[in-house]
Amino acid sequence: MKPDLFQAPDYYLLDDLLTEEHKLVRESARAWVKKAVSPIIEDYAQRAEFPKELIPGLGEVGGFGPYIPTEYGGAGLDQISYGLIMQELERGDSGIRSTASVQSSLVMYPIWKYGNEEQRTKYLPKLATGEFIGCFGLTEPNYGSDPGSMITNFKDKGDHVVLNGAKMWISNAPFADIAIVWAKDESDRIHGLIVERGMKGFTTPETHNKWSLRASATGELIFDNVKVPKANILPNKSGLGAPLGCLDSARYGIAWGAIGAAMDCYDTALRYAKERIQFDKPIAGMQLQQKKLAEMITEITKAQLLTWRLGVLRNDGRATTAQISMAKRNNVNMAIQIAREARQILGGMGITGEYSIMRHIMNLESVITYEGTHDIHLLITGMDITGISAFK
Repeated sequence: MKPDLFQAPDYYLLDDLLTEEHKLVRESARAWVKKAVSPIIEDYAQRAEFPKELIPGLGEVGGFGPYIPTEYGGAGLDQISYGLIMQELERGDSGIRSTASVQSSLVMYPIWKYGNEEQRTKYLPKLATGEFIGCFGLTEPNYGSDPGSMITNFKDKGDHVVLNGAKMWISNAPFADIAIVWAKDESDRIHGLIVERGMKGFTTPETHNKWSLRASATGELIFDNVKVPKANILPNKSGLGAPLGCLDSARYGIAWGAIGAAMDCYDTALRYAKERIQFDKPIAGMQLQQKKLAEMITEITKAQLLTWRLGVLRNDGRATTAQISMAKRNNVNMAIQIAREARQILGGMGITGEYSIMRHIMNLESVITYEGTHDIHLLITGMDITGISAFK
């Protein structure tokens, strides 16, 4: 087992912009990733299996709902702390960060923001520790970038509703205890429902044969006349804006997470280039390799500045959906380009499981598509600056 020698780059001394609490939170997550994730993740990725033994540790380092108030079991941290945790988790593996992102922003966030007090006290403390794992059902087989056209629906039956439909590409679905499901009522209004495992007619078949996010469990959500108590409907927000508000939080976390993947690839490539001797000197002394490494650290630094500023805006309640889209799109694209360049620096070794780079490349192919594709986020920026929608 190769030791995890990761050292995070900070070319513009961004640590000066962080509080002591921020750095403590980050170091805690970083140490846990080195100890618990790095030694096992390659094996789990090769086997296409999620390492469930990591769930308690994810809870302990604040991976689940770090910004949720302490009264509901969260850590009560700010948005930059949340981002830093996501950065460190994705430095380990995008699939591990995905599990934490979904739990935090797509399950705990809507219960906290859109739920009532009874729902908050029932679910949030158990989700914060990982005793409960949740998933988020928005994407459907025929509706991905156009979620407002969903066909999953529910009908009023007195003290309960009957839910029918299907969702797909759902992280955590195969073993989730609850699902936050978005469905239309009889007037075509979208609502969030808390669907619990064990409800008759609710099944979660696993998605196999993935080349990406292999250490993350992905599945479908199938609803066949599922009886859901009305007490499980999130009462405080409806319409498409409700799930999109959750996605704002998750996309913000992804913007930070992608930096972690990029830093890991850069750090690996830099170390390898200093050690690999060709033509009687380290390849780090070759101009073309220096070009690659210099461009990598430049792009990472730009992304760090962009995302730190976005975190400040999130803390102030001023960050817009379009600003979050810009950061998600920029940073994931940055990470995937860096991963590809890093793979080239390692030559043939870059495709092996002895190094993390190829795993990051494969994972980022999902991250660049999920929670708003690369192209959709560009059009969100385009709509914001022109005032004209390209979608309709």
